[in-house]
Parts: sequence; structure tokens; C-alpha cells
Amino acid sequence: MSDLSIGKLSRASGVKVPTIRYYETIGLLAAPPRSDGGQRRYDKADIERLRFIRHGRALGFGLDDLRALQELSDRPSQSCERADAIASRQLAEVERRIAGLEAVRMELARMLDHCAHGEVDQCRVIETLSDHALCEGDHVKIS
Repeated sequence: MSDLSIGKLSRASGVKVPTIRYYETIGLLAAPPRSDGGQRRYDKADIERLRFIRHGRALGFGLDDLRALQELSDRPSQSCERADAIASRQLAEVERRIAGLEAVRMELARMLDHCAHGEVDQCRVIETLSDHALCEGDHVKIS
């Protein structure tokens, strides 16, 4: 039974209305039936699906990975090998980001440790930002 409006679905799932519409547009959430007045109507399964997506996004999974994981969850009797591979790939990405952030943290701390806290024309922070050669480690952009 489809008895939830998009607003109620949003509140129940913690996903904003425009995001729900976007997920429908890209096929991550099935287009719901509509009432006689043309209003979208959702049910409990839609709440669960959105919670699944929201939790996956919080863990950093991309939309394509979430789509694949949803497809797997729709066929519960198959092997979870593919789900494990997707999660393992995500874990490796998180570990890569953590290592990059640690390098950035260390460089920022080193930059501040070498600062004499004098005037800007002798500021180690400004000098280091102006000349990457003053950095000790490799701290590429983390994304």
C-alpha cells in the first residue's frame, strides 16, 4: 500500500525531497505510483531503500556502487562476493584518503612549528604555500 507523500518519505528516511526526486530520475529509486491527483505515493519499502542509499552515501559509496549493491540485495540467494569486492574497493579508497590527510596534517603541523609568529613577510605559512619545495612530504589533493 502506497500511502506516504514525498514529504513524509523525506522525514521518515532522512533524505531531502530534491534528492529523492534525483534518485528517481537516475533510477536509483523506482518511480512511485501516483494518486488520482497526480501526487507521488510511497510505501515502507521506499523508506528502507532510501535509508540503504543514505547509509551507503555516509560510508562514501558512489551512486554506481550503490546501484550495484541494491541489485545484489534484490537477489538475496546469490553469492556476496561482488558486494565484498565493492566494499573492499571502498575501504581501500578510504585508507588512501586517510593516508593523504595524514600527510597534509603532518605538513601543516610542520609549517606551524617552523613559524616564528612574527610578521607576514617572514611567515613560514605564507613561504611554504608560495614554494612547494619547502614541504617535506607529498601531500597531493585529497578527494
